Amino acid sequence: MSQQLEFGLDTFGDVTRDAGGQLLPHAQVIRNVIAEGVLADELGIDFIGLGEHHRADFAISSPETVLAAIAARTRTIKLGSAVTVLSSDDPIRVFQRFSTVDAASNGRAEVILGRGSFTESFPLFGFDLRQYEALFEEKLDLFVALLSQEPVTWEGKLRPPLKNQLVFPPIENGTLKTWIGVGGSPESVVRAAHYDLPLMLAIIGGDPKRFAPYVDLYKRAFTEFKRPVKPIGVHSPGYVADTDAQAREELWPDYKSMRDRIGEERGWPPMGRDEFVQEADHGSLYVGSPETVARKIAATVKALGAARFQLKYSAGPLPHAKLMRSIELYGTRVVPLVRELLG
Repeated sequence: MSQQLEFGLDTFGDVTRDAGGQLLPHAQVIRNVIAEGVLADELGIDFIGLGEHHRADFAISSPETVLAAIAARTRTIKLGSAVTVLSSDDPIRVFQRFSTVDAASNGRAEVILGRGSFTESFPLFGFDLRQYEALFEEKLDLFVALLSQEPVTWEGKLRPPLKNQLVFPPIENGTLKTWIGVGGSPESVVRAAHYDLPLMLAIIGGDPKRFAPYVDLYKRAFTEFKRPVKPIGVHSPGYVADTDAQAREELWPDYKSMRDRIGEERGWPPMGRDEFVQEADHGSLYVGSPETVARKIAATVKALGAARFQLKYSAGPLPHAKLMRSIELYGTRVVPLVRELLG
């Protein structure tokens, strides 16, 4: 491979159960996520990403605050979002919060910008869902202008203009690494190339190889823009245990709980065990022993030319202790095995 493959972990701060089966308070879940980030750093994992949500089943509404806490207890792991819902936020404040994390972590901050798959933030912060596309496009345009760290003169339709405006604090060294998170929209793929930003593919169902046309589109767009192509990453759910059978049995009830809860809101039928097995065998659910998960990651990386793979390791109320064991196996066994398989 032309560059060193990076390995990441993602979590939305799913509200988990304690040893007695009771759901934990949000505050304890956040403290557990910090401990998970610390373990990931100790294991040499390259990146941890925290998702932004504004609902009862996820504890993290302010990823940057939790990332700052992780930064204070870690040394090398890169710290980012998974994703930041830019449409319902202010681009200047997003930049300031991540540049602050970058300062606190000595240059380890990243941001993945997207529209998100949940819409609770729009009414919460007073944004009109009918402007879903326009909000993201305009706010991304402003955010990219901020990355130069030069005085910004900018004008749009949805917020007041800026004239020769500097934004503080600046990034101390270089620029803030900024990804565009994409769930399957060709327009978003081309938009990432247009702004010369790396692409993070959120592949949460089906055969990962079905995203190959998006990778080709991304590369063709860079060719047309006459610029070198930027890195491509993959975000997918998974869970690692000592054996395939153990991993599936431990993950299944909590994965189904999460999937059915969200599915009820979106009109999906309840998840059957056959669908779970299909995703584990042939889809984008990376569940199993370290060997099984490593082989599946290696195949995806090869098929899509990914420069980073991020495992979304939390799944509904799956307890913290099991998540910690999954992280341990990912860092100590899966990552070395993938590197070995890819040569």
